[in-house]
Amino acid sequence: MATISRAGLAGIALLIGTAVAAGPALAQSQPCGNSSAGFNEWLEGFKRQAVAQGVSARTVATALNGITYDAQVVGTDRGQKVFGQSFFEFSDRMVANYRIQQGRALIQKNQALFDRIEQQFGVPGAVLVAFWGLETDFGAFMGDKNTLRSVASLAWDCRRAEVFRTQLLSALKIIDRGDLTPATMRGPWAGELGQFQFLPDHYFNYGVDFDGDGRVDLLRSTPDALASAANYIKALGWQRGQPWLEEVRVPANLPWDQADLSIKLPRAQWARFGVVRANGSALPADNLTASVLLPMGRNGPAFLVYPNFNIFTEWNNSLTYATSAAYLAARVAGAGAYSRGQGKAIPVLSQAQVVELQRLLNARGHHVGRVDGIAGAATRQAIKVEQMRLGLPADSYPSPELLAALKAGR
Repeated sequence: MATISRAGLAGIALLIGTAVAAGPALAQSQPCGNSSAGFNEWLEGFKRQAVAQGVSARTVATALNGITYDAQVVGTDRGQKVFGQSFFEFSDRMVANYRIQQGRALIQKNQALFDRIEQQFGVPGAVLVAFWGLETDFGAFMGDKNTLRSVASLAWDCRRAEVFRTQLLSALKIIDRGDLTPATMRGPWAGELGQFQFLPDHYFNYGVDFDGDGRVDLLRSTPDALASAANYIKALGWQRGQPWLEEVRVPANLPWDQADLSIKLPRAQWARFGVVRANGSALPADNLTASVLLPMGRNGPAFLVYPNFNIFTEWNNSLTYATSAAYLAARVAGAGAYSRGQGKAIPVLSQAQVVELQRLLNARGHHVGRVDGIAGAATRQAIKVEQMRLGLPADSYPSPELLAALKAGR
């Protein structure tokens, strides 16, 4: 995406597709289109319905009069590439030393602000700066497209009309509330706004005026942006004072089928399985539940993830993004760099190979969801079942070994 290439704004498209609730009744009965034809007529109808939903006629006119269809935005949405990088590839690039150091420096420089936010919302500064750094490089790359034009174009397009009509209505409500003007409402092509790339719906519902100026400005006010991110994270279920991720060592004889985000066991049980902390010390033999996460399979790094890790996957449902964000937060908080694994080369399937694997899994009666080359939760679960059937270590990792076995009809 032009203007934001350094930060990458990873997973924006996934966020749009998964983090937005179904839209309200607004405009559901209206038509949608696959080109500019009919856009102006639809927009006039949307304006009337927005006023009926409580947005002032003045705001509607100021924001939407003269808005034109943006074919480039719609083309980008239809042609976007899904998130297919491995954890090593993504975390090596995004969890860079400058982000770790800058995140720590920002917390130190604004300690009173971060303390006040944590006191009110329970979210530590390390978690906030991790998302801040990954989304916009701490506010440096927020995008510069006309948000209203982008969202209106996507709201007319038939692919996800209801989702973006919800976002367009929320964008109008943000303006009507006095937070932003149409001119200042600018961001990436898909309509996100501000230093944490909030969708308009999230901006309107979770935005916080933390600097006390009477407006929620997530673009120019760092206190507002940080507090709003904390408010959203709290709403997702963040547990104050609880961990989210720590690196561990796992034994060679670990019951690999237990290494699954859906399996949550007390730390005492993981200790009995032989799991220890990264420095070799024993895990606390307590009842705090956790899962073992192996983002690169049994030969790669291992993490113990706690209930707060769910918030990272709620923020973005890409496991690679979520694990990298949680790891960056841990690094900012003082954790060391993770081990690359057990010294063995870890093969990585190409996106085309994962697509082939997903098709073979579907042919065996599994339901991996969208065949897109992304090893998401459904794909990893199907891999685990097939690994168990074939007598392979069931670490849920999409390996060449499993692909070869399925191609051979085993």
